[in-house]
Amino acid sequence: MSCNQFPQSLPAPCIIETGTIINPDDIYRLLGQLGRVRYIHYLDNAVRNEGEGCVQEVFAEAHQSTLIANHALYLNIHSFDYLQLQQLPDGRTCFDLVQDNRLLRLIPLTDPLVTSEVSANLDDAALEAMLTHVLSAKWDVQLDDDYPF
Repeated sequence: MSCNQFPQSLPAPCIIETGTIINPDDIYRLLGQLGRVRYIHYLDNAVRNEGEGCVQEVFAEAHQSTLIANHALYLNIHSFDYLQLQQLPDGRTCFDLVQDNRLLRLIPLTDPLVTSEVSANLDDAALEAMLTHVLSAKWDVQLDDDYPF
């Protein structure tokens, strides 16, 4: 091979249900769709905390923390070295966020297939009707506040 020839680039990885993800963009995409989760926080292979919550935000900021409090999860992908996908015995996939001797396991409690079916069933007319109902209720409350009888 001459100096002017470069080897062909390798294909992008293909990870299905199990594997290790190190690309922050891939981790961001996977975590962003989780919704409600059960979390287990391990430190030195011992369970430190566990509970349930909803993934509120996934972000990548070097100077911000991953926060879990009050059933809300704010996940900073820079808080972890990589994400390990594993299959549980019941067939569900869990998401292990790993950083040194710390592991944060996220087990989804919501099914994206069910969630997408629900949102697909809400057509534009139904959304417009709900919005109209909410706005008219708000106006009724405001009118009631303006005229105390």
